[in-house]
Amino acid sequence: MMSLMVHLKTVAHLRGKGDRIAKVTFRGLPFFSRVAENCEEVANFNEMFRWPIASRLDGNEMLEIQIYNYSKVFSNRLVGTFCMVLQKVAEEGHLELTDTLIDDNNTSIKTSVMIEIKYQPMDGTVGVWSDGEFLDVPDDRDGMFAFETDSLLSGQSHGSGPSPGRSLQGSIPTFRKAGKGVFSAMKLGKIKSSRDDHRKAGADEPAILDMEDLDKKAMRLAGTLDPDTISLASVTAVTTNVSNKRSKPDIKMEPSSGRPVDYQISITVIEARQLIGLNMDPVVCVEIGDDKKYTSMKESTNCPYYNEYFVFDFHVPPHVMFDKIIKLSVIHSKNLLRSGTLVGNFKMDVGTVYSQPEHQFYHKWASLSDPDDITAGCKGYIKCDIAVVGKGDNIKTPHKANETDEDDIEGNLLLPEGIPAERQWARFYVKIYRAEGLPKMNTSIMANVKKAFIGENRDLVDPYVQVQFAGQKGKTSVQKSSYEPIWNEQIIFTELFPPLCKRMKVQIRDSDKVNDVAIGTHFIDLRKISNDGDKGFLPTFGPAWANMYGSTRQYTLMDEHQDLNEGLGEGVSFRARLLLSIAVEILDTTSPEIISSTEVQVETVSNISESATGKMDEFFLFGSFLEATMIDRKIGDKPISFEITIGNYGNQIDGVSKPSSGKKKKKDGDEEEENELIQNSSEDEADEDADLVSVSTTPLMKPVITDRNYFHLPYFEKKPCVYIKSWWQDQRRRLYNSNMMDKIADKLEEGLNDVQEIIKTEKAFPERRLRGVLEELSVGCSRFVTLANKDVNQAGRTKLDRERLKSCMREMDSMAQQAKQIRTQVKKNTVRDKLKLVQNFLQKLRFLADEPQHSIPDVFVWMMTNNKRIAYARIPSKDILYSIVDEETGKDCCKVKAVFLKLPGKKGFGPAGWTVQAKLELYLWLGLNKQRKDFLNGLPNGFEEIKAVKTGPGLHAVPPVCLIYGTKQVFQLRAHMYQARSLFAADSSGLSDPFARVFFSTHSQVTEVLSETLCPTWDQLLVFDDVELFGEASELRDDPPIIVVEIYDQDTVGKAEFIGRTFAKPNIKMCDEHYGPPRFPPQLEYYQVYRGNCTAGELLAAFELLQIGQGGKADLPPLEGPTDSEHGPILPVPLGIRPVLSRYRIEVLFWGLRDLKRINLAQVDRPRVDIECAGKGVQSALIQNYKKNPNFSTLVKWFEVDLPENELLHPPLNIRVVDCRAFGRYILVGSHAVSSLRRFIYSTPDKTSNNWATAGDVMVSVDSDPSIRKMDTVVKLDATSDAVVKVDMTDDDGDKDKKKKKKKKKGGAEEEEETDERMLDWWSKYFASIETLKEMLRAQEAAQAEAEEREDLEIAAEAAGSKTKEKSKEKKGFKDKKKAQAVEGAEKKPVKAKVDELVVYNKELESEYGNFEDWLHTFNLYRGKAGDDDDHALDDDRIVGRFKGSLCMYKLPLSEEITREAGFDPTMGMFQNIPHNDPINVLVRVYVVRATDLHPADINGKADPYIVIKLGKSEVKDKENYISKQLNPVFGKSFDIEATFPMESMLTVSVYDWDLVGTDDLIGETKIDLENRFYSKYRATCGISSNYSVHGYNVWRDPMKPTQILAKLCKDGKIDGPHYGPGGKVKVASRIFTGPTEIEDENGLKKQTEEHLALTVLNHWEEIPRVGCKLVPEHVETRPLLNADKPGIEQGRIEMWVDMFPMDMPAPGPAIEIAPRKPKRYELRVIIWNTDEVILEDDDYFTGEKSSDIFVRGWLKGQQEDKQDTDVHYHSLTGEGNFNWRFVFPFEYLMAEEKIVISKKESMFSWDETEYKIPPRLTLQVWDADHFSADDFLGAIELDLNRFPRGAKTAKQCSLNMIRNEQDLPTISIFKQKRVKGWWPFVARDENDEMELTGKVEAELHLVTAEEAEKSPVGLGRNEPDPLEKPNRPDTSLMWFLSPLKSIRYFIWHNYRWLILKLLGLALLLLMLGLFLYSIPGYLVKKILGA
Repeated sequence: MMSLMVHLKTVAHLRGKGDRIAKVTFRGLPFFSRVAENCEEVANFNEMFRWPIASRLDGNEMLEIQIYNYSKVFSNRLVGTFCMVLQKVAEEGHLELTDTLIDDNNTSIKTSVMIEIKYQPMDGTVGVWSDGEFLDVPDDRDGMFAFETDSLLSGQSHGSGPSPGRSLQGSIPTFRKAGKGVFSAMKLGKIKSSRDDHRKAGADEPAILDMEDLDKKAMRLAGTLDPDTISLASVTAVTTNVSNKRSKPDIKMEPSSGRPVDYQISITVIEARQLIGLNMDPVVCVEIGDDKKYTSMKESTNCPYYNEYFVFDFHVPPHVMFDKIIKLSVIHSKNLLRSGTLVGNFKMDVGTVYSQPEHQFYHKWASLSDPDDITAGCKGYIKCDIAVVGKGDNIKTPHKANETDEDDIEGNLLLPEGIPAERQWARFYVKIYRAEGLPKMNTSIMANVKKAFIGENRDLVDPYVQVQFAGQKGKTSVQKSSYEPIWNEQIIFTELFPPLCKRMKVQIRDSDKVNDVAIGTHFIDLRKISNDGDKGFLPTFGPAWANMYGSTRQYTLMDEHQDLNEGLGEGVSFRARLLLSIAVEILDTTSPEIISSTEVQVETVSNISESATGKMDEFFLFGSFLEATMIDRKIGDKPISFEITIGNYGNQIDGVSKPSSGKKKKKDGDEEEENELIQNSSEDEADEDADLVSVSTTPLMKPVITDRNYFHLPYFEKKPCVYIKSWWQDQRRRLYNSNMMDKIADKLEEGLNDVQEIIKTEKAFPERRLRGVLEELSVGCSRFVTLANKDVNQAGRTKLDRERLKSCMREMDSMAQQAKQIRTQVKKNTVRDKLKLVQNFLQKLRFLADEPQHSIPDVFVWMMTNNKRIAYARIPSKDILYSIVDEETGKDCCKVKAVFLKLPGKKGFGPAGWTVQAKLELYLWLGLNKQRKDFLNGLPNGFEEIKAVKTGPGLHAVPPVCLIYGTKQVFQLRAHMYQARSLFAADSSGLSDPFARVFFSTHSQVTEVLSETLCPTWDQLLVFDDVELFGEASELRDDPPIIVVEIYDQDTVGKAEFIGRTFAKPNIKMCDEHYGPPRFPPQLEYYQVYRGNCTAGELLAAFELLQIGQGGKADLPPLEGPTDSEHGPILPVPLGIRPVLSRYRIEVLFWGLRDLKRINLAQVDRPRVDIECAGKGVQSALIQNYKKNPNFSTLVKWFEVDLPENELLHPPLNIRVVDCRAFGRYILVGSHAVSSLRRFIYSTPDKTSNNWATAGDVMVSVDSDPSIRKMDTVVKLDATSDAVVKVDMTDDDGDKDKKKKKKKKKGGAEEEEETDERMLDWWSKYFASIETLKEMLRAQEAAQAEAEEREDLEIAAEAAGSKTKEKSKEKKGFKDKKKAQAVEGAEKKPVKAKVDELVVYNKELESEYGNFEDWLHTFNLYRGKAGDDDDHALDDDRIVGRFKGSLCMYKLPLSEEITREAGFDPTMGMFQNIPHNDPINVLVRVYVVRATDLHPADINGKADPYIVIKLGKSEVKDKENYISKQLNPVFGKSFDIEATFPMESMLTVSVYDWDLVGTDDLIGETKIDLENRFYSKYRATCGISSNYSVHGYNVWRDPMKPTQILAKLCKDGKIDGPHYGPGGKVKVASRIFTGPTEIEDENGLKKQTEEHLALTVLNHWEEIPRVGCKLVPEHVETRPLLNADKPGIEQGRIEMWVDMFPMDMPAPGPAIEIAPRKPKRYELRVIIWNTDEVILEDDDYFTGEKSSDIFVRGWLKGQQEDKQDTDVHYHSLTGEGNFNWRFVFPFEYLMAEEKIVISKKESMFSWDETEYKIPPRLTLQVWDADHFSADDFLGAIELDLNRFPRGAKTAKQCSLNMIRNEQDLPTISIFKQKRVKGWWPFVARDENDEMELTGKVEAELHLVTAEEAEKSPVGLGRNEPDPLEKPNRPDTSLMWFLSPLKSIRYFIWHNYRWLILKLLGLALLLLMLGLFLYSIPGYLVKKILGA
């Protein structure tokens, strides 16, 4: 008897004290418990309740438990309720859980209930634990995963029950969506199922997530509560149809990885600083891969300024590009003869740059290190910009303006975020142990020859391993003739850590006399084998085997797939596996015994033990081929077989290369006998498996024809099987963890796609779905943590395994917390933001799931004919790996998977890769041999096994060679093919003739061909009768095979061309089910059509599969006959399925045609436009003469059509242009399909909105400072109010007074800040505007940073996981910096003089104003075949012209009030107030300001650009004004052209490169559609400036004054006004504006005017109700320059603007003068007075005394050749020198840009001078003069004339700190101070790279303008005029050899006088002592003798 038992144990966390009672309800039958008396916190009920049940327990049924406070007198009071869905119980039969209750507000309360549920079905089919090695289920008391958790993740038990019906997890690989979220990538998940109760228990419910359905469940769960608060988890949010027997096929076919793409890398080397070395001549070399480019050489400077731009173009596959190394090196004194010495270099791979935001580093400092001396430290810095542009990337360059060099080098290092500024040196040890399974690399003929000569059989391969990392290569030794080489060597790289190169490339190569070839390549991504968190670990790997894949193994001399072995593209066969390990050691560079060079070293290492990589185990792979269809007909009818291989096992043609050496190792799989693939198990297992022979190929079979394109193999009831035994190290744990993460990721991706879908189709409640997704995610992550913890197998676990496990657990744990956290924050308005956040989780999961250490190689399925390999599929082994725990099982294990075979290698690129070579329905199982008993479980039931004949008795466990199905079901498939849209254009006309072919099982049918359309509406039902499917009916109901739909283009000649393919699953009706809602009739759905990896349109269709029962077809729902007699026997889609239609009217505005190209060499003369939608349409008037006037005479026409009510199902509208030729012929010119009409649906204006308030007047605030204008105040008033809101205008006059006061600066000097009006010009305005733009960008960045930070902190606070906190800290640091920068920017800004500004857009004006398509739309007309690029974005070459017009559609009937409005013109329909389209003459004035970052066009890396402007037939070439050798030219020009719209409306501005000989090359061009601008309501004819003035630099340049413009706008918009009132007010349509009313003319007289008021209104026009919109302000736009030869890649940008003036209006004034500012001439006079404390270099010959012969040298940066020297102060003994010497440096200077302008010829061969702009820096150096050798450099100082430290008053106060703490000291500018005197230090760097003081100089700097210099000239040195007096030098300075004695006396006496005196004294003493000794004997004698 079936029953459900509930054991209610305890209820805990109750509040208060009292009696409690529980009520337990199931299927409406309640039981009450006994009363638990007087209990406080916990009520122990401990009661069993049992419900006998008659029908099976359905997974959707509910159990409800209610807890009451019991009262004898009053009614019981409810404490809380607990509800659960019994899905888990239905599957497993047993469940224990503790969970919280919810109260009647549906919020969770603390009280929790603990229960145990048992369910006893009749036949025991519910999963039971019955296996030797299962995991113990954790005793989960803390509710970490309650019931839903499991069911969410797996949908099933983790049991591996014996029953064949045990369901497995349906994990469905999801689709990487191409581009935007697609309606239905493939809706396998949306199959509605009727809840039938007579299915096998355990077969899983297809849990669909349909919103309505979900809400119903939720309602059932919570009564009538707000559905938003219900956890989706309690409604079991399993998103997809968790199918138990089938897995989802991959829809994308083509491998995209190996295909080459265009890349452009641009590098600007700006300058270098702090280069180590004395007085060097540095050159920077930029090297990418093998390309090198050099900058020019700068002489004798340690901080050269280059500002040179280099561009490298590449055409390579993406990952080859990203592995290339960018190397910047500084070389000292390189010339033609010497290569120069390397100072230092910097390396980074391209991938690192590409992964930066905007794919670029901008103005960052690269720190240089010396590869030959790692102890040296930093060798200097290079400031550069690096950008990597792929096709279609657009790079936003930060705005280039006068950069003030706030050079905080440390803060702006060229490093990705998160990498420390101080990188350390580290050694990377790559140990290479051995390899096995290598293929032959020589032909057998050679081998036989060798054998004949040498007499021994040798292995035909000589392998060695080559490792490439960070631009260096290391190689092991070559092992001659060995298929199993053993190297035991390590390759050591020395590189900075963390390295900026992501991947290491390990390659096994075959050494050959002629050239070495790669055998296989493996890439190791360092990010995957290390972790940079604070609990992270250094890169570590292995020892582990790396599997290598590549071309097929048979050796041919010219291997067409050799690229695959190099690692390009997806390998098609196993090549070898290599045992290696990687370790990293951070070096202590201070230790003495360190090797200082970074050369790669190779050493031997000891052997590694066998068990280090895990113990060998026997694996068993089983596969069964259930179907082989869609076999390409090229293969013909030759017999076909399929082969499955894993590693070299199972490979019969070319697999085993047997080592020739006699030794047989038992463990390795490469030693089978070559003829029979027999592989015995290990000796001790000589049991039933002993003679199990692997069968790896299916028997040969001839294919049978399906239709014109495809064959199939007749595997009807007989399904062939293969099985292979193989030996591998048992490292399943790695794959298991990876599988668990992949499944969580798949589920997440699926959920996110759902959410996007809901948002896109505007269904209700996307936020609920997102909450459900997050719930699943957090539960899945927690589940991972529990399972991964049970890591049992310790053998062969590497350090990386342990560390990865730890970090994955940490990540998953924190992800679970964050997901919970975000889930609480998901609200209706935050869905989109949170969706973005969750997408980051998805990327992180995918990253974590990718296991870097391989274990079991991938499985390959090959289709073979004639022993030749034709097509293959590669299946990762982890996807089919079996585990007892469900979550760990591969997603395709025990599942039937549709596998599509493709051509190998390059053959699979492009069209060949899109055609399916064959489609297999394949069942695979891979697991340990000892777990083999379950391997058939997932197959569709109803088969019997056929064993191989020779099996002896008792071998019951031998796998079958073939399965025979006894049961088959018969179905009818109905494919309702309604329509397709946006198909790929496959014909040269730009259209296609599409038909669809539907494949199901071995059947196929086609729809009719619809000619010449990209949006066919077939409206056709295809009926497939008698489709036979094998297996049991109930299973098929859940798991139907998939339907493949291919769309082709019919060609009159030859084969139909493939357009794209999509998959679908049918809705199934078994014969005992009712045909009716909710599942039938099925809904039409959109299926995304793919062509390779690109989308190629969408198909709208529905599919149903109906079982034919005993009664035959009579029982099926009837089919209507063909309704349309003209279509013949075509069945239409039946009524219940086709959409409901209603009547629409579509109005078309026909404006004109533009830029029509020739068709078949003939010009288009009389074009017409045909509009068609859903079979109805309208034709435009004929244009009689396209050349004379390309506009239409009749503007508006309309037609009525029946369209679906559901906007998403609207058919596309087709626009086709035909040319009417003579004799009634029509030729199609081009066509355009408007795929979505939504943007043209007319909606009646909403009268209640704020803009329609009419009664009250609203005072509009006018804010004077635009840079900080908040959202303008809009005051909402209801129609009755009568308020006037007064907002004051800020008072300008107050400001003026303030400005006049003098400001006291830090430096103490007083400064005049008054800006002179006469000084200001247009450029002042421009530069001020750029500053404003930059400030705004900074402020935005800071705001963004702050917002992110807040978010981080919120998440961190709630998920108080340590990890998030650290992260937020780290991030915070970065953000604080950003904020600080912004704040600093704001503070630093001095109170600038008020300069009127314009708006600088750093993009095109069009992108700011919606392409000016406010009422006139432009439709591109296409013709010709679409290109097969990855993106159709580059279809430019297919455009043959443009149609201008618009559409408007609305449902009939339309409300009356619109048509009744005053002045309604019925002929114009909805297009009222549209100007006339007669030709009009216009004066077009083009202003070109400058161009930036031009692509170099000459060999020298520069260009000589000039402007060319084309408009219609007029062309203006400005060739004679080319700018020599400039990539950032300032043009500053305006050009006037007269044009007639519409004939000439496309303006082309091009930049050409001038060449002396040959033709000039186009650098790039930009096109502007002037017509749309001219007619736009945004008034883009002439920008409105912010202030009105009649003279000066800001003169009003529109011929119409603001008052006239305003009056015209009011008249056109039919609004009341303008009414000018007293007191500076103006009223327009109920809005009141205020403004000044006076104006000054040239003479300073004030007059009254209303212009300011009118201008105020114009600047706030967007606030005017109904007609308001933002008018285009006075502006400069930045447009990208493009070149057709390099599609999609910017060639530079141009800053410009266009004014247009109609010729019938008053003529405009002269053009504004924007010529580039001429630099001003200055003269800098530097007087060197004295030096002090200069270090002494020379030793005296005679005296050895130190002295120096000092002189000072000086020059202005960039003018080294004009350097000037003082005279020499000889023989300074104290370092003091006296000079009184004057240098004079004339120079030209641009004040605004703070740059010196130098014009000079680059070389003697240059044609003309080149202009350079260089920051003004004065260099002073002190030298020691030598007579015979080169002078010695002692020290230098460089002063930036705009900001340099003030000199010290005395020599004593002058110290090194003046340079060290330059940032903190007050600075001065010579341009403001004019005259400065003081002491400055000279510095040089010593051996340890420390700065040392080498002297001090007293100098005076005096700046005069050229005019002043002429008036008061001065002489150089000490010459006239204004001579300086001679210095007072001590007389030693006379040459000592003129008066040697004098000088010697001077020297000796001066220095040694004390010594001399002491010596004299000593001599006297000695003399006396001598005399004494000499005379004493005589004296004594005398004394004694008394003589």
